[in-house]
Amino acid sequence: MTVNAHKFDPTILRAYDIRGQVGSTLSADDAFAIGNIFASFLPKNTATPRIAVGRDGRLTSPELADALCNGMVAAGCHVIDIGVGPTPMLYFADRILSCDGAIQVTGSHNPPDYNGFKIVLGHHSFFGDKITELGKRAAAGLIKADGGHREAQSVFDDYIARLVKQADFGALSIVWDAGNGAAGPATEAMLAALSDNGGALGTHKTLYCDIDGHFPNHHPNPVDPETLESLREQVATLGADCGIGFDGDGDRIGLVDSKGRQIAGDILTAFLATDILTRNPRADIIFDVKSSALAMQIVRDAGGTPHLWKTGHSHMKQKLYESGAPLAGEMSGHIFIADGDYGFDDALYVASRLVTQIAKHTAETGISITDFMDNLPKTFTTPEHRIDCPDTEKFGVIARLSQAVSADHSPDSVNLIDGVRVTTTEGWWLIRASNTEAALVARAEGVNAVICNRLVSDIIRYLDDAGLKWAGPAS
Repeated sequence: MTVNAHKFDPTILRAYDIRGQVGSTLSADDAFAIGNIFASFLPKNTATPRIAVGRDGRLTSPELADALCNGMVAAGCHVIDIGVGPTPMLYFADRILSCDGAIQVTGSHNPPDYNGFKIVLGHHSFFGDKITELGKRAAAGLIKADGGHREAQSVFDDYIARLVKQADFGALSIVWDAGNGAAGPATEAMLAALSDNGGALGTHKTLYCDIDGHFPNHHPNPVDPETLESLREQVATLGADCGIGFDGDGDRIGLVDSKGRQIAGDILTAFLATDILTRNPRADIIFDVKSSALAMQIVRDAGGTPHLWKTGHSHMKQKLYESGAPLAGEMSGHIFIADGDYGFDDALYVASRLVTQIAKHTAETGISITDFMDNLPKTFTTPEHRIDCPDTEKFGVIARLSQAVSADHSPDSVNLIDGVRVTTTEGWWLIRASNTEAALVARAEGVNAVICNRLVSDIIRYLDDAGLKWAGPAS
């Protein structure tokens, strides 16, 4: 039976998830409707569908999670509330509790007054057209059904046991920064479990592991260099081997080496691949289109086959599943390991695998993660440049640019799977439309600074021809 219709602010229905500013574009009523209508996507042959619900540590998450659960119960679902924790703990619960679906209430790395929902259906990401369809179904009327109920069930201990299974951190010295996000308690529990198990642990210092939705120390975004300053300072002060940071909901990782250099997610993925390929020779390794040519060359040198795919954690998870690849990774720090694991983006699990690999590699070869970075060939790469462009215009700009570039370059040098990526003998450049902002994203990589600047000039020229003026990087 359907009851009152519900209309969402259209800006919250994003490509990968549902996200908005609480009190402005997102409310508890929206959360109720999301839970309620999500029930209509669940298998019809299940009398009482099972849905796991988790939440991050934002100040608005308890209210939104409660409303979400109430909406599901009203639709006749069995809701399993796993409480506060990182988003990957929700993905883990979805698997071990044999759920039909799962939703995490999280604002990820957005400002404190934002929040949202990451959704799983049938153990796969619920995104794109499905989110659009959810909005349409809500506008047609909410659901009322009998038989729904809610229970609390913790999976925290089982989740921690998974993180430390086969982990060995050797004698490394590491600083961990959870940024007052949802990954903090799990980080401390992981280190405590390793100590309790009597395994090699090394020396560890944790920063900001208490959950605080005000984020009083820094914004929890380990890709933003400014958020890594505390980590860099502590690594330098302690003479640590490296520092690891997590985002607000624990599905993205950032790492700095002993010299304070930020190691991007694509290079971390390539480093992980050097070990995974020893067990999966010639395997496909998936990178997002923003990833560097250097990362892909590391994979080739290790005997793997790198592939580029669409940016976005939902796109990457789906491609990993469809291709059977053992590993995928984004420059943003979303890394997906299917080699002996589930293949979802879990920054804590990735950290456990990374540290274990670093410890083993250092012990066997004497080459640390810092040495690994020192030994890489030097390239010149821009950061991600965000170029303001209205949502109503950005895909039109990309379409015009695609047509012009395709006319000027050979087909084998142009990749159009997500924006436009042009590869030359001396480097590459990319322009794509952001799926989360009113912006285009541009990036370039060249064999030297002159070539890199020339590639940026190509970006400026093609954007101008496509009707968008950009003056280029600020510096």
